This record gives sequence, C-alpha cells and structure tokens, in this order.
Amino acid sequence: MEALHEEMPFDLSFHPSAPLVATSLITGELHMFRYADGLPLERLFVAKPHKDSCRAVRFVDSGTAILTGSADMSIVASDVETGKVIARLDNAHDDAINRLVCLTETTVASGDDDGYIKVWDTRQRSCCNTFHRHEDYISDMTYVAGSNQILATSGDGTLSVNNLRGNRVKSQSEFSEDELLSVVVMKNGQKVVCGTPSGALLLYSWGHFKDCSDRFLGHAQSVDNLLKLDEETLISAAADGVIRLVGILPNQIIQPLAEHSEFPIEALGFSHDRKYLGSISHDKMIKLWDMEELLGGPQLNHQNDMPEANAAVHHDELPEANAAIHHDELPEANAAAGHHDELPAANAAVVNHNQPAEADSDDDGMDVDMEPSSSNVSRSKKKGKGKKLDGFAPDFFADL
Repeated sequence: MEALHEEMPFDLSFHPSAPLVATSLITGELHMFRYADGLPLERLFVAKPHKDSCRAVRFVDSGTAILTGSADMSIVASDVETGKVIARLDNAHDDAINRLVCLTETTVASGDDDGYIKVWDTRQRSCCNTFHRHEDYISDMTYVAGSNQILATSGDGTLSVNNLRGNRVKSQSEFSEDELLSVVVMKNGQKVVCGTPSGALLLYSWGHFKDCSDRFLGHAQSVDNLLKLDEETLISAAADGVIRLVGILPNQIIQPLAEHSEFPIEALGFSHDRKYLGSISHDKMIKLWDMEELLGGPQLNHQNDMPEANAAVHHDELPEANAAIHHDELPEANAAAGHHDELPAANAAVVNHNQPAEADSDDDGMDVDMEPSSSNVSRSKKKGKGKKLDGFAPDFFADL
C-alpha cells in the first residue's frame, strides 16, 4: 500500500490500536490515513496546524489526540477524527522542534535544533524536566523504561544519557567523527547502536558511553533511521532508499528487505501489532509493507551473510510497497538536564517520590560514566539559544 503527498513528509506515527497512520509535512500539514488489508490507503483528512514545517508527529493519550512539533517552535494537539486543533503551545522551545517521543501514558518529550530536551507532563499540563547538554540539534531519542532514562543523539556527534528520576545528564559520550542520527537499545539493554552519515553503526556498551566499543561499516551511505526488530536484529533505513535487516553481534547485513525509492528515507515505524512496517521518503510517498512477506519472502531465503555490495545491487529484486502500518508506539524519548529548583511537583509522572533522593535506584552497577564530558566543539551550530521556558500555557493539555 502507498499514497503520495504533494510535498515531502518528515515524520510518521501509527495509532496504538486503530488502523490509522499520520504523517507530518514540510508545509506544516498533518495527513491522516486509514489502512486495511488488500485496500489502498484512504486519506481521511488534511489539516495545517503549523505555519512552518511540521517535523514531528506522535499519537498521545492512548490515541485520542495527536501531537505535532514544528520549526515554528510550537507544539499542537489535534483531534484524531477531524484534525481540528485542540490546544496550542506557542514558543514551547526557543528553536525549531525536531523530535517528539512518547515516554509514558502521561509524559512526552521534545527535542529542538539547539540541543534542548523538554519533558511534558500531560496530567499536570506543564514542562517537568529540561535538559541541555548537546550543542546541536537533537536527531533522535529513545526511552529506557527500566532505568527511567532517555538516550538522545545529536548533530554534535555525541550520545547522552538523561536521568529523569535524578533530573540530570548522567553521561555523555566523547565527540565522534560523525553526527549521530539515530539510536536503538539492543542485546537486552547491553548495547546501544547509533547510525551516522558515513554509514557506520557505532556500538556503545551500557554504562561505558564515553567511547563506542565497536564500529560496523556495513552501509555505504548515511543511516538515518534504526528500528529494533528484536534483541539480535534491527531494521535500518539508509540514504540510498533501501531498508535492510541488520544483525548485531555478530554484526552483519543479513538481507535487504525492500527498496522504498532511490531517495533517502525520512522515517520508519511499526504497526501496534508489528504486522506492518511503514516508511516515508523524499519521493513524497508513504509505503506500507507486510512484515510477514518481507521476513518470509524469497529475499530472506538467500544466504544470511549476503554481502552489502550484493544487497545494494539487486534493487530489482526488492518488493514494491504492498503493506501497511500500525505503529507500535514504543516510547522513545528525550529528556533534559534542567535546574533542580525548577522541577515542579508535576514530575510525579516520571519521579518516584517514595524513593529516597540519595538512593537513585536506576544507578545499576554498569553505569560507570557518571559525569558528562565537556562540550567544546559544534559540528553545525544552529542559531538561537535554548532558554528556560517562561510563561508557557499551563492549560495546554487541559483538553486532552
């Protein structure tokens, strides 16, 4: 299944229970689609919640509303059925918003072009954490529920570990040679994998984030998106438009799964039941792929150690779009390192008040990199300074 946009989509998100998928566009538009087996994608509505590009979209509140983040620095909540704006928070950040991720049922995080991460409590209708350690845009985030931490990657070439319970940046890697574009946690939490513009995958060992423990050079072009399939394998989307199945430790390109187009892929996502994989690209298309067909098709019956060179060549053997997406809204996340005296009681959504402050129960034995490294270099500094949010609308989430 596939559908064409008039302009380029930046992000996609899938409803946690209904057959709906939303896309956000460079024009500031929000598109909503319904999908079903054997039928073409049905466009339900087109809304324009932002005046500038809409870079991020996520379903929230069990799918009753949808949040969008924009280059106009606003976060907007829209009705899922009509696309009508429910609430708007202007100047949510002091720079363009680049990422939105869901943490829990009541908390979401946003990251901007100046390296700021903010956590929003939808029950208390307020910003409850602010972290600022990165010197460039936040490229990706993922939430580690067990330790209540957000891992974030940035254009400054570093990976940060942001502790929500302690409201601090727990660790930050040294600057890598490349920007870090995407992040997933693998091997039952033992390994963190990051994609880079050079095509290398950087592997970090949990608790030892200062420098990567391994570099996997399997991709020829930029790895813009990573999606975890299981503890041993992930799905990568590269600038050559090819979606690949990748094994981690042992590191190998197992097989190309599909070719979206010859253009870079902007976003990947799973349906809630993981039946479908969705992708959007610079070709302005959203394509929905049947996971059973991708993983059980003739491609994966070839040699599992197929070299990347062959994977890149046999594009004519890759299936065309024939599947649909539901999003397994795995909480990804961003968080921020803010001032302790600014942390409101609203932080109850992410702070365990029954825990003594000094205990910091998420400090397991492996977390040895305690102090973030100093940041002296910026790869591509964005204009504008991220500042403390003053006078944000306290009733932003009231209608959610």
